Amino acid sequence: MNTGFLKQIRIERYIFGILMALFMVCIAEFSGEKEIIFPEICALTIGAWVSEQQPWQTNKRRIFFLMSFAALFGVLIVRYVQIPLIFQVCLCFGFTGFILTLFKTNFIPIISACILPVYLETTSWVYPVSVAVMSLIIIFAQYLMEKFHFRPVNRFTPCEFNIKTQIIKWSKLLLVFGLIALIPFKTHQIYFLAPPLIVMFTEFANPKSKARKKLFYIIGLMTFAAFTGCLLRYILNIYLNFPLYICTALACIILFIALNKIKINFPPAGAILLIPMILDKTFLFLFPFEVFIGAVILSFTSVFLFKDLK
Repeated sequence: MNTGFLKQIRIERYIFGILMALFMVCIAEFSGEKEIIFPEICALTIGAWVSEQQPWQTNKRRIFFLMSFAALFGVLIVRYVQIPLIFQVCLCFGFTGFILTLFKTNFIPIISACILPVYLETTSWVYPVSVAVMSLIIIFAQYLMEKFHFRPVNRFTPCEFNIKTQIIKWSKLLLVFGLIALIPFKTHQIYFLAPPLIVMFTEFANPKSKARKKLFYIIGLMTFAAFTGCLLRYILNIYLNFPLYICTALACIILFIALNKIKINFPPAGAILLIPMILDKTFLFLFPFEVFIGAVILSFTSVFLFKDLK
């Protein structure tokens, strides 16, 4: 595989990612179905399309099934499990840990797919259907990119999990997350723990993660993505009344330029970028600050507590 050629055509993969986000938001705006907007799609395009090497050990069937199942589980929790929000979120978090272990994969974006409808109190079946359709588009486009040599072929190697270690890891993650979440959930400031930040928290719990070596860059990247999404949403969509898809496209362009500049393709940054597009406008001013504080607390806590786990 000619890696020089792949680097030259990375701009095309960025364009595909922007078009995917644009398509999703356009459909949502024209149909009036806000639940179609799934911020994790931007994370998937970064990992499955833009990155030279997919960051997750998974295959296309697992991407489709796990994303769809996680989204459906989140909606089912909102509809039928009437318990306090913090327990709903912990239930979703624990469930995703279970199915990740069961399917021998580290495809952690499903955490955000499962928890987001709980945060938004989404009961519509449109959300899981949208996630399933968008996931199909992602994996089909990835197949075409691999077939026509726009990106390297993703080779799936199942994760070799030690069950005892996984039980300890996820129990520890759940306990620590639950303790950290007490104050934000009690004060109704849940976006200090926005779903992509929980994905980041889980990623940093892996001592072998390359992202841990760029801790400060990633905290800055997550904050920058949140600020960019909020600023463009407020100025273009709310103040100037531009369509939301214009904000989305411009936000993706800015983020992709930043990713290319700093040479870090961290998928949760794509998801945090698009969350302001679905937030109530009253949350926009505080959201970047919340993301920064949450990123600092979660990242340092995860790195400190999971430095020896293998």
